Amino acid sequence: MTGRRTWSHRCAAIALWVWAGAGALAAQEHGATHGASAAPARDIDIMHHLGNSHELELPYWKAPYTYAVALPRFAPVHIGPLAIDLSITKHLVFLVAGAVLVGLTFLLVARSVARAQAQGRPPRGFAGAMEAMALYIRQEVILPNVGAHGDGYVPYLLTVFFFILACNLLGLLPWGATATGNIAVTGAMALVSLVVVEISGMRTLGAKGYLGTIFFLPPGLPLALKPVMLVIMTPIEIIGKLAKPFALAVRLFANMTAGHVVVLALIGLTFFFQSALVGVVAATMAAGIMLLELFVAFLQAFVFTLLTSVFIGLMRAEH
Repeated sequence: MTGRRTWSHRCAAIALWVWAGAGALAAQEHGATHGASAAPARDIDIMHHLGNSHELELPYWKAPYTYAVALPRFAPVHIGPLAIDLSITKHLVFLVAGAVLVGLTFLLVARSVARAQAQGRPPRGFAGAMEAMALYIRQEVILPNVGAHGDGYVPYLLTVFFFILACNLLGLLPWGATATGNIAVTGAMALVSLVVVEISGMRTLGAKGYLGTIFFLPPGLPLALKPVMLVIMTPIEIIGKLAKPFALAVRLFANMTAGHVVVLALIGLTFFFQSALVGVVAATMAAGIMLLELFVAFLQAFVFTLLTSVFIGLMRAEH
């Protein structure tokens, strides 16, 4: 069990490193500069707010109440004909901020819980709420779906849940950006989950059992049908393995992007019609969508963690 926990802790650390790299490698979106000299306040550039960029928006006291700060740029790294831009981007900043926020939060929560236990009482307030949330994810999501020895995967899967949740919530803040609204970030997270799932199968089933998940040959199958099964089922099994992380990446990316699009579109109606009545209605509807986005932020973190747990459990069961 200790070995499994150590491996899971390493998975969590590697996952954060890969996700941070994905933020640096994300597709660059170059919009018009939004600062003190930006376009008039009535202009709403939806793609600028949704896409990645080399600028970080900060609050400003004059219209349009935002100031663009240029982020450091680095020379591209050339690998043959491929040029990789590792410059710092807006999504990378908020991705790292989410990781730091999760780390600091649980360091403080762990200290508070340890102090409460030393005093012989349960933790209270925020520490108690975070402990309850972590225990719920462990007891109701991870262990029932991963199965036996599921404790070894708890550190990684809890990291997945709270990291996604932090990135989702940071995107709801004014002048914030949603790192999970970048397909490169969600794709990297899904890729890490795929690696964890496949390695879990290799460790549990062994070489022969793991190959059986690719080359599907049920016991007792007539010899004449084995070539047919290899030709038909093997591609299906491989596509199934790749479809799982693809679905994880697209689901998270699409849900976090769609909410922002709706909110920005509703706010844009005010400036399109230039009507106070339309502005009140649009603002009310946008507030409702923001509350829905708050729910979706928790829901998508839960769904990603749940499906990853299910995929690990399915891979560990040979049948």
